[in-house]
Amino acid sequence: MFKTDDQDASPSDCQPDRVSAATPRGAAASRAPRFRPLAMWGGIECTINRVGDRYFTQLDRSGHHGRADDLARFAALGLRTLRYPVLWEETAPGGTAAADWSRADRGLTELRRLGVEPIVGLVHHGSGPPHTDLLDPGFAPALAEYAGAVAARYPWVRCWTPINEPLTTARFSALYGLWYPHARDDRAFVRAVLNQCRATVLAMAAIRRSHPAAQLVQTDDLGRTDGTAPLAAVVEFYNQRRWLAWDLLCGRVDERHALWDYLRDSGGTAAEIRWFAENPCRPDIIGVNHYVTSDRWLDHRLHRYPRRCSGAPRPEFVDIESVRVLATPVPTIASLLDEAWRRYAIPLAVTEAHIDARREDQLRWLVDIWRGAEQARAGGADVRAVTAWALLGAFDWNCLLGECRGYYEAGPYDVRSSPPRATALAGLIADLAADRVPAHPVLQGEGWWRSAERFIAKPVAPPSAITRLAGYRPLVGASAAPILISGASGTLGRAFAACCARRNLAYRLLDRAAMDIADPASVAAAIARWRPWAIVNASGYVRIDAAESDVERCFRENAVGPAVLAAQCAAHDIRLATFSSDQVFGGDGAGPWVESDPVAPLNVYGHSKAAAERDTLALCPHAMVVRTSAFFGPADPHNFVTRALAALMRGDDFCAAADVRVSPTYVPDLVETCLDLLVDGEAGLWHLANQGDVSWAELVERAAGAAAVDVSTLRRTSGAGAGEVAPRPRYGVLGSERASLLPTLDDALTRYVVESDICAVERRRRVAT
Repeated sequence: MFKTDDQDASPSDCQPDRVSAATPRGAAASRAPRFRPLAMWGGIECTINRVGDRYFTQLDRSGHHGRADDLARFAALGLRTLRYPVLWEETAPGGTAAADWSRADRGLTELRRLGVEPIVGLVHHGSGPPHTDLLDPGFAPALAEYAGAVAARYPWVRCWTPINEPLTTARFSALYGLWYPHARDDRAFVRAVLNQCRATVLAMAAIRRSHPAAQLVQTDDLGRTDGTAPLAAVVEFYNQRRWLAWDLLCGRVDERHALWDYLRDSGGTAAEIRWFAENPCRPDIIGVNHYVTSDRWLDHRLHRYPRRCSGAPRPEFVDIESVRVLATPVPTIASLLDEAWRRYAIPLAVTEAHIDARREDQLRWLVDIWRGAEQARAGGADVRAVTAWALLGAFDWNCLLGECRGYYEAGPYDVRSSPPRATALAGLIADLAADRVPAHPVLQGEGWWRSAERFIAKPVAPPSAITRLAGYRPLVGASAAPILISGASGTLGRAFAACCARRNLAYRLLDRAAMDIADPASVAAAIARWRPWAIVNASGYVRIDAAESDVERCFRENAVGPAVLAAQCAAHDIRLATFSSDQVFGGDGAGPWVESDPVAPLNVYGHSKAAAERDTLALCPHAMVVRTSAFFGPADPHNFVTRALAALMRGDDFCAAADVRVSPTYVPDLVETCLDLLVDGEAGLWHLANQGDVSWAELVERAAGAAAVDVSTLRRTSGAGAGEVAPRPRYGVLGSERASLLPTLDDALTRYVVESDICAVERRRRVAT
């Protein structure tokens, strides 16, 4: 239960343990730890960064402000501490006197009602309202004024992060030029760090006028840098620089500090640097934000790396993620926490743990971080919590928020569904919060950061100084429960197998001899032999016209088989994914078909799929039935798009219906998303197709345009004139009332052109001629 100051009978996770906090530096590791259990915190990606005159606001894009139940959703996971934004740019863009407190009032009042303690953030990768920026001398006093107003309005708030990641923000905004004010030099970088740290000191002083016991939770990225011998001096500088913001706040920077000369040479005056020693604002908790990209490798040998790896901000060497180069996978978080503990003897928390990856790797990363925090605790470090970051996912971090591309990475909740859909991460967070051992079967595999496929250059041996493998034990084992995939001879089955291999998901790709899906005994034997946690039914009868005269076989493969699988999966509590089609619908349609629309198939194939949907969900309610349409993929020579491009490249005529509309589906997108949903434990009907509404003829034109292929031999016909035997719906466009999870059709076609065999052959032919 949340306790206000006058109720406080026991310290919260944000409050330092007085014994631990007073421990002399370096002595903590030798003392038996006396810590509370490791806590699970949460946080919402809330960046408001500025690029030129444009503000990029994560909270608006995630829809958080429009949903009153988000905070209850987080609390239901067992989270009792939440990093929560009351952002300066959003609340008081025109000055504190004109502040709009409505959103903050709603959010903080609700958190208090739910018993969730907020760690209130005021600036998150921002540069302040339009009238200021990180280089402005007025930045610090202006933020302090705002912080004082926030604290006066919410005097019960205990924990604060006035500025998230001041060092990282200074690098991105004033050294790399990515964010406002877009500077690119050391003088601007140092000015931005000093301004933000001074603002933090002044802000905490203003906050403590309302709440004298207010706690500072100071966050930053704490990646370590390693590199080749000729770059040893740069490596050492980077490793010193990463501590700068915390060192300033702790009053540790004077003439003896490793960066004193750098600060002075870069425009910092002796007086303003000494000011921090005279006005220390020691954090109560050091918040370590850690990502797979945090640890860096510097290499002077530019020729060893793809060209994209070199360039700004230092063109004379490559600055790349260590995980992409070092031959030995290195779990760094435990050693980083130990470094921070030995340096400061201040309680620690991992205040951001998140990875942009497929779902199983998101689970594996969070477990890795949790295990690393426990390992550091076992070594004597006072690590209080791990924070599941980006509870609502994040937008466009793949381009470092430089533009709005619409790229979304889901987190514990996927906001593409309304209400946000809980992913498998939410279940993992609930388990860790409740001190339950995570048991998801995909945790038996290793994340991509430990796979042999992670390298983008010839691997190098780690420097001898790296000793971070101590205590590491891999999660993977030979007995990992697999996914069984039926349809070994088909395009979809092979695509699922290839995807599972890439994602380090144990699988078995089975032909009919190994598992005849329409034979209960065969399915039962396969389950007994391989003990799967999931089955993907990628087999089936696919010839729509032939089905009109081959009814029995079509129904055996498309209806009986899925029903048999459903019964067996229900009996053994195994997840099941099976596939249906837009052919279950009939007529012209007034708009895209959604999951709840009634089926009315026009042909035998459609009737077989409709029967499969009905029987599968009746027998196994936790099964997932995916309706999709018009497959095309990079390695399949028989799909419509590939056949069309091949004909056009040869100069042959190719006929395509201009009056039949469909939702084309790029097989790699379909497979990746289906596996994510399978890991999430999703059930029921799902419509999965790339976002786009085209006729067959328009599909050929778009594909040809992406491939730069002439369309003069394309012949636009009617569906009725295409020689079809089976009647088909003229409108087969799939929409969804659950979520649109696949990328746009144009995006898929662009990738298809790069990845497809037929386009590669044509590129080679053009080069040769």
